[in-house]
Amino acid sequence: MTDNTPIIIGVGEASERIDAADYAALSPADLAGRAAAAALADAGVEGLAAHVDVIAAIRQFEVSWPAAVAPFGRADNFPRAVARRIGADPARAILEPVGGQGPQHLVNKFAEEINAGRIDIALICGAEAISTVRHLSMRGETRDWAEEVGERLEDRGYGDQLLEPELRRHGARTPIDVYALLENARRARLGQSREAYRETMAELFVPFTRVAAQNPHAMSREVRSVADLATISASNRLTSDPFPRRMVARDQANQGAAVLMASVAKARALGVPENRWVYPHGGADTRERLPMQRQDLSRGPAAVMATRRALEIAGVGVDAIDLFDLYSCFPIAVFNQLDGLGIAPDDPRPFTVTGGLPYFGGAGNNYSTHAIASMVRALRARPGAKGLVSANGGFLSKTSTGIYSTTPAPWRGLDNTALQVEIDGWAAPAVAPGEGVGAVETYTIDYSGKAPVGVVIGLLESGARFVAMTGLEGGAVAETMIARDPLGARVSLTLDEKGRSIIGSIS
Repeated sequence: MTDNTPIIIGVGEASERIDAADYAALSPADLAGRAAAAALADAGVEGLAAHVDVIAAIRQFEVSWPAAVAPFGRADNFPRAVARRIGADPARAILEPVGGQGPQHLVNKFAEEINAGRIDIALICGAEAISTVRHLSMRGETRDWAEEVGERLEDRGYGDQLLEPELRRHGARTPIDVYALLENARRARLGQSREAYRETMAELFVPFTRVAAQNPHAMSREVRSVADLATISASNRLTSDPFPRRMVARDQANQGAAVLMASVAKARALGVPENRWVYPHGGADTRERLPMQRQDLSRGPAAVMATRRALEIAGVGVDAIDLFDLYSCFPIAVFNQLDGLGIAPDDPRPFTVTGGLPYFGGAGNNYSTHAIASMVRALRARPGAKGLVSANGGFLSKTSTGIYSTTPAPWRGLDNTALQVEIDGWAAPAVAPGEGVGAVETYTIDYSGKAPVGVVIGLLESGARFVAMTGLEGGAVAETMIARDPLGARVSLTLDEKGRSIIGSIS
């Protein structure tokens, strides 16, 4: 170790449920402020707020795209709104781009800055109050969460486009639609029936519900069985095939979390007890190709490369990891890491320390701040154990991975350049308008509208990839897709007046 070795010295969380006796309808800034205060207190030393050099906030769901509107208003400078609540006045305030990889990415980057001697203490925070917004709006109530803070802000923008316009035009607009396409591609690779694969997904997530049941900040604390998760019912409806409602990220959450980082020298100077210290042993960040440019829609190899690189930097193999938190917005996000790392789905090691996004809660882009906080607490309780956090953004698009332990270790640096050059150099399949005859690679059926709508990605006879839809009214083709497994089926395709590929028949 050197004086500039980066460590985590404090973590904090805050949450509230709308059915709790002490429910106060807290704003996101209030929740993040409570979590930040808890992280400062967790370090075990008074007066730490005055020493924070930089505060970085995870971008809220309500400001995650240019036209987004916060129904109850918002702070114009979210990180400094949080800083006000804890009595901090950092030199820098950062608003991170969109993506669930953000919390782990910030840990990786701040570890670099601390190691380089540019900062001594950094605070990462974020929060969502999506459940409260929906709850009060349904009751016709409102709140005033607007705050004019002003001051300096490094707004890092929304990030790059992660989804092709052609997918959006053909009905695959939301994460649940796109992940459903990836999930069914994996089912096709495994050769499983719809029913068998639904049980496979449920078997993966049952242990997650057990972890969530023990987490006081979890939004759902009910232990579920395979049947509870896999059986389609009025309370567990199909959302987009193959996902029942209980297998997708729960965005109705009121949760905040914070992580406090420091250099070893600063922690010692301030008197932070060493039993609070957790060391980042390795980290990596990668970016995957856009969905239609991926050779194999059932895999996200760039995400696995980030995890393998983090393990390599840490000097350990995956068998040495005791605790995981694998991003779990949908089953495919977990399966992708397990498949790529050679871990069996029934491995006795837990794949989450929070309970996962469907049960703990999918607090917008901020979930992995909770994962890191939970991991830090778990590692303090098991000195010497090693933990791995893998955070995912977009559509298996951006991955940030970190390896942690209470065992002292130097920061070995973060260099993703070679990995990203390799990823960017992968060959991409040709993409063409869907016209003529093609074969289905993968599909989904979106049940969110008045009628089911099917979306298909497949290969034309020329070998080019296409995307097509059944039309907004669904109709007989959608009903055929519901009645018979579409994987591998032949489809006839025509272009409508808007240039969209419409499935005329499927057989």
